[in-house]
Amino acid sequence: MGAYIVRRLLLMIPTLLAIMLVNFAVVQIVPGGPIERILSQLDRTAVSATARVSGASGETLQGAQARPGAGASGRIYRGAQGLDPEFIAQLEKQFGFDQPVWKRFLLMMRSYLFFDFGKSYFRDATVLQLVLEKMPVSISLGLWETLLVYLISIPLGIAKAVRDGSRFDVWTSAVVVAGNAVPSFLFAILLIVLFAGGRYFAWFPLRGIVSDNWRDLSWPALALDYLRHMALPVTAMLIGSFASLTILTKNSFLEEINKQYVMTARAKGLAERRVLYGHVFRNAMLIVIAGFPAAFIGVLFTGSLLIEVIFSLDGLGLLGFEAAVNRDYQVMFGTLYMFTLLGLVLGLVSDLTYTFVDPRIDFEGREL
Repeated sequence: MGAYIVRRLLLMIPTLLAIMLVNFAVVQIVPGGPIERILSQLDRTAVSATARVSGASGETLQGAQARPGAGASGRIYRGAQGLDPEFIAQLEKQFGFDQPVWKRFLLMMRSYLFFDFGKSYFRDATVLQLVLEKMPVSISLGLWETLLVYLISIPLGIAKAVRDGSRFDVWTSAVVVAGNAVPSFLFAILLIVLFAGGRYFAWFPLRGIVSDNWRDLSWPALALDYLRHMALPVTAMLIGSFASLTILTKNSFLEEINKQYVMTARAKGLAERRVLYGHVFRNAMLIVIAGFPAAFIGVLFTGSLLIEVIFSLDGLGLLGFEAAVNRDYQVMFGTLYMFTLLGLVLGLVSDLTYTFVDPRIDFEGREL
């Protein structure tokens, strides 16, 4: 097992490097950037000021706009009307865009090797500070949803497999499909209207992860306040999340139930419960466990964006979205590096979990 772990850890290096390289190249192709954003803000400010002046003097805005400018590197910026080229060159140097693309990538990866992710372009904080600040919200959502999805889907999938084709299997399938068809953000809006003071009841708070006066609350009151804030967001995320895992669990159990060793165990007179949970469960759960890291990473970093916006939860999903909109490359690439590395490590943990569930599995002789 030790040799397999070492091989997987070594394989993470080129994988992580390739992911960062592809995303870095895509960002270079996409138009816009932090300098363009600053120049466009300056241009809007100048246009507003010119509009006020021209309103008094009768001049037109077209005559007030100057010729496009170019930076020291020769790159033309659409928003650089009438700006001093030296000012643009200073901006390029400040953001590091005076260096060639390949050199910027190498410098970035060298810093990331020592977990130095730099400082946000547009926020007065480092990338690591921003991630640590937003992490509790996303971890809360991710852990609660993942835990509840597994607690609901696995027993439900087993029950459907045991009662395959029965009325219970049919109506639960209809409920699962209907829940999967409803977008989580639409269900979140419905929950707000019904239970968060939107129109009918005001049983749950609408904003944040805790109340503003949480420092004044006792521990039991704080725990209750936290659960009340988490109830609606987690429920909204949960509604469409357990469908695939339920069907996966059911199909895995059906496949194992029809195998010869199950028939042999039943022929020996073993109780049905022992057959299901002593023999079938261990084999059927392998494929379910394999999907846990990917499910958790997806919920933690990408699946909660709209939920965070609707319920005013300042988490990692909202941070990544704002970084992409504002072209905050430091936050974009820093969080991408951390989350990709975490995903690769959890993938290794998932493989090691196989051996815990079924000790017969041996990764030592497996070719990567």
